[in-house]
Parts: sequence; structure tokens; C-alpha cells
Amino acid sequence: MRTTYYDEDDILVFHLCDKPVFREVSQDWNTHISYAEDGSTVEIVLLDARANGAYPLAVEHALAE
Repeated sequence: MRTTYYDEDDILVFHLCDKPVFREVSQDWNTHISYAEDGSTVEIVLLDARANGAYPLAVEHALAE
């Protein structure tokens, strides 16, 4: 998984796998999900990420028990 933030456009993209996109679905005006042909999620795109509080990301680290 990798995350890309486009500062000029305030877009945050979560790339979950490298499969080709088969279908894209808008969940609402600022959240879009791309799916592979097998139904797995390829990427999630958040528009106005900073404006909606999704960026910068809060990263938490913990030890496995």
C-alpha cells in the first residue's frame, strides 16, 4: 500500500494494490473507490482531504502483544 497526497488539488489517494481498475464508484461527492475485476479494492481517492480533516494523517505505532 502507498499513499499519495496532491497538495495543489488537496487530493489524497490510497493505492492498495497494482491490479488494473475495472470499476469506479463514488460514495459521495468527495470519496471515490476503484475496484479490480475480482471485486478487490484497488484505490480510494479523497477529494478536499485537508479541508475535511483527512490529511495530514495521524500515524500511531504500537507493539504487538
